[in-house]
Amino acid sequence: MIFGGLMALFAGIAAIANDDVFVATRNYVFKFDLTAWGWIHLILGLVITLAGVALFQGATWARVVGVFLAGVAMVANFLWLPYAPFWAMVLIAVNGFIIWALCQAPSPGES
Repeated sequence: MIFGGLMALFAGIAAIANDDVFVATRNYVFKFDLTAWGWIHLILGLVITLAGVALFQGATWARVVGVFLAGVAMVANFLWLPYAPFWAMVLIAVNGFIIWALCQAPSPGES
């Protein structure tokens, strides 16, 4: 979760700092402002990273929150596809792995 959150955070910083780095695909069904998407990715990445840190500290709530946030991040990265297709697909896969790992991990009291 920490890795996925940091990667979303870096994508958000890149979009906010210099939106000339990204080239949007023409004639895409949905178009959004790149700076707004940068802020969305920045905030989402920060929250995912903090939940990942809480997960390492053994917080049970962080598992449920992590599954929810990874799902939201998958949707956000799907909508991010016109700006960074390869990067968005990689982050969708990372978030899918996060959901799988959080759902498969044993509870803290189990062996």
